Amino acid sequence: MADKGKILVVDDDRLVLATVTHGLAQAGYDVIDADNGDDAILLAREHKPDLALLDIRMEGMSGFDVAAYLRDQLHLPFMFLSAFADDETVQKVKALGAVAYLVKPLDIGQILPAVAAAIGNLPARGSAAGIPGSGVAAAAASPARSTEPGYHPVEIDPVAVAVGVLMHRYSLQRGQALDRLRQLAVSEQRGLRDQAERLVEAVELLARPGQVG
Repeated sequence: MADKGKILVVDDDRLVLATVTHGLAQAGYDVIDADNGDDAILLAREHKPDLALLDIRMEGMSGFDVAAYLRDQLHLPFMFLSAFADDETVQKVKALGAVAYLVKPLDIGQILPAVAAAIGNLPARGSAAGIPGSGVAAAAASPARSTEPGYHPVEIDPVAVAVGVLMHRYSLQRGQALDRLRQLAVSEQRGLRDQAERLVEAVELLARPGQVG
């Protein structure tokens, strides 16, 4: 299987950590995991992952603390997987420059497209870390849907998300996935963004019944 990238997963809930780590590994990612912020920083310094998936509220260093370090010291991109979606948390996520923000409960089928989109949307692995506005949507195709359980996008880019979905589902490189999306748009006589929104919406509908805590 082709190298899809190295992912650091950080969560103090061992069940969530094991579930996400296993799902990413099965999908072809090289996965490193930590159940606290201190270990996460040490592992990030050693392994230089392409992307970090961070829980927010943990004992000791919070996910925000880890994210700030990854951004300022290692210049690595990160996304948050959190059970919290209050205004203060969302504003902090935006200020830190996360590439995406997914709200628990989640299943691996929702996480994988967001991860693929985040990595695929970077000009080069690691080069867009911590740049506010460089983020990709974690899911919803329109702002009106951003309050649904499991989803809270920082910035909505349905084309990037749709490309991530196609990359994951068909084991494509980013350019190949974009070409396939364009072909679908042409065949259905739709604009690229419209076609992307339809694809993301279909994935959301299929994913909802399988949500786990």
